[in-house]
Amino acid sequence: MKNIEVILILITVPDAKSAECISTLLVDKRLAACVNTISGVSSLYRWEGKLNRDDELILMIKTVKENFDKICLTVISIHPYDMPEIIAIPIVSGATQYMEWIKNETSVDNEM
Repeated sequence: MKNIEVILILITVPDAKSAECISTLLVDKRLAACVNTISGVSSLYRWEGKLNRDDELILMIKTVKENFDKICLTVISIHPYDMPEIIAIPIVSGATQYMEWIKNETSVDNEM
């Protein structure tokens, strides 16, 4: 039985159109089991020597660790930012049925 790690990927986007495009593509390609979009985020950051404050949305992507590199490549290819935020957090525990669902929806070989 293969040990499959479940992760949560966070990606910021500038608008709802970008959020919908990225979310749909990731779920359609079975790279993500689920993507939640959180609006109302205010980001403060330094970019190219300037302080910036922007309204953004955050995508919360539930997937398996083995899909991270494919998700990065996919997102970078369509994301409007020059350098999008794409970070992964391990999910150390979760409801068994939900964790299995994520694995089944995102694992190409469905081998667990």
